Amino acid sequence: MFSGIVQGTGKVSKVISNKDHISLEISAPKNFNKGLKKGASISVDGVCLTSVDKGINKLRFDVIEETIARTNLKEIEKGSIVNLERSITASTEIGGHLMSGHIHCTGKIKKILNKKSTRDIIVDFPKKFKEYIFEKGYIGLNGCSLTLGKVNKSSFCLHLIPETLMVTNLDKLNVGALVNIEIDQNTISVVETVKNTLAAQKSR
Repeated sequence: MFSGIVQGTGKVSKVISNKDHISLEISAPKNFNKGLKKGASISVDGVCLTSVDKGINKLRFDVIEETIARTNLKEIEKGSIVNLERSITASTEIGGHLMSGHIHCTGKIKKILNKKSTRDIIVDFPKKFKEYIFEKGYIGLNGCSLTLGKVNKSSFCLHLIPETLMVTNLDKLNVGALVNIEIDQNTISVVETVKNTLAAQKSR
């Protein structure tokens, strides 16, 4: 599990294409790897990946076809900048919202509005997820826990503060960029429970 509070960005130093997966090597921020164990879970642009070693010099991951197909990792290349977060522990402060690192869909940056020190971005998303996405709700974007602004039929607005732009890769997004979206699982559970309850009442 993750909190959606990105701890820094890493730079992809190597992408190796294998028959049924890709292998990634990522340079991490100073001290990010400290105490890392083989098999540890790390959020890479919001995707939960498993470290294949202790990450002494670089972070290394194997990414299977299912993950590649569902996320923006299909476009990853040497030099890409990715958001990184270590998995939370019992003593971790949850400054964002609980995230699993299981991406529901990808979206595309539709519009970027740059202000003096902040930025608004409009993100297109698949319409089938509309019932789980609403203003002031939570959303995970490239591993960042964010609060939704205005929501339309197939797009939503995010208002990014200077701290988010400084710590994450969201300041490097351009129009058309593919982003990972994780919908708040609690929201999904509530919506589905209400739908099932109403359906059961109608069938009586």
